[in-house]
Amino acid sequence: MASKKHVFLMVSLMCLFQTIGFTQTGTDWGWDWKDSSKIPTQRIPQYNEFLNNQFPYPAQPRDQWELGVGLGTAALSNSWGNDFGFGATLTLRKALNHTFSLRPFVAYYSNSGGGNDNNNLGRTLKYKDNSFHIGVDVLTSLNTISYYRGNPKTNIYLITGFEYYSPSVTQSVNGGAYTSFTNPGNNGMLNNFGVDLGLGAAFKISNKINLALEAKNTLTNNAYLASYSPNIQSKSYNAFWYFGAKLNINLGNPAKNVQPLWWINPNNYAYSELNSPKHMKMPKVVLPDADGDGVTDQFDLEPNTPAGAPVDSHGVSKDTDGDGVPDYRDKEPLTPRNCFPVNNDGVGTCPEPACCKELREQISNMKLAPATPECTLTDLPSIHFKSGAKLTKDTEKLLAAAAAKIKSNPNCKVKVIGHPAASKAAQQLSYERVSAVIKYLVEKQGIAENRFIYNYDGGNGDANTIDLQGTIEDGPNTVSPPHPNLKSKG
Repeated sequence: MASKKHVFLMVSLMCLFQTIGFTQTGTDWGWDWKDSSKIPTQRIPQYNEFLNNQFPYPAQPRDQWELGVGLGTAALSNSWGNDFGFGATLTLRKALNHTFSLRPFVAYYSNSGGGNDNNNLGRTLKYKDNSFHIGVDVLTSLNTISYYRGNPKTNIYLITGFEYYSPSVTQSVNGGAYTSFTNPGNNGMLNNFGVDLGLGAAFKISNKINLALEAKNTLTNNAYLASYSPNIQSKSYNAFWYFGAKLNINLGNPAKNVQPLWWINPNNYAYSELNSPKHMKMPKVVLPDADGDGVTDQFDLEPNTPAGAPVDSHGVSKDTDGDGVPDYRDKEPLTPRNCFPVNNDGVGTCPEPACCKELREQISNMKLAPATPECTLTDLPSIHFKSGAKLTKDTEKLLAAAAAKIKSNPNCKVKVIGHPAASKAAQQLSYERVSAVIKYLVEKQGIAENRFIYNYDGGNGDANTIDLQGTIEDGPNTVSPPHPNLKSKG
């Protein structure tokens, strides 16, 4: 059983950890959810589905390991009494998710103590116990997930685990020399396995380093880790205690790994989207306009205007000459005031001059056909790539000649057509080649970017060729890379 001072120290540490851990907060997310470089290969399909709004949850990023070196005081709870000794630990921690992590460890404890014989045999005993420990602990983070703050600056965690220990015990009876004792077999030293229970708190110093305090108890079913006497059959199992400080260092390239997940609140993405949506598909706001005149119903003072009738900003039919007949049925929309009143068609009482009447009839009989834009831009070259997406000097010469034709046909747009195969790598490479051609014509030849259209035909042409084609059609002039994680090297 642990002494009262051990229990008091552990309770004090728990109170300190709770006070510090739940008051310190951070606002740094720890990573950008759009950064595909931190997503493991096996989670890329989920990442792509999330970006395309086909799956609601972002992919878990690749995170760093944590190496810890600790020093502290150790004690052995036993029936003879104990002194505080020395303890040292070496740990390697890896997150399973934002709450649970595994931590293999090795430890060394040096303990000593002693006292009087409880059976009044008039003996005094002193002992020394040096033990080596190896095991695995499961750490449960208590304050990573929060609905009211960002990332924690303190990590409060519970420790549970299993270990194997190898003790080396010597004892001195009545002031004699220290000697090792024989393993008593089934009389109490049943095995060398223990169960770990504890509490810890890590305080973040930077994104690389943190300092931790821990209290840990190893329960055993071994009653002879301090001493053994054939005359005393002890049934009080011994336990190891350790109180110490640890320096923890994150391992891994921060360009490809985020901080260990217990330092990142998984609610960051959801609350950021609620505050300032950047990923959610927001429905287009549609305001009702029953008569289709461009003035929404809530502001329309004439909500039943006929289709095509010109209206003012209040949705009221225009009456340009103020004769009381709206323009959409006024056959004389500019009737002079000296010709008022007008008839039901908006025609005034003034006789129309013969010349004007004849001209009006000619105009009313004219049928003006809308001009149809044409594009005569032909003979544009095809650009061939041997490998990668880099333009050669020869291809730049071909594009320079094509640029002159494009500039001389300002009514034309240009399709830049790729022929990618079905694989993701081929699609990404075709995108980079199309982008390289457009970039050259825009940046080097000064042609407006909105004249170019990204186009792919699904692999019907040569995959190593990019075709240019004049058109009057519209299409996208900016396209996101389909698979940025498969970007080519040249």
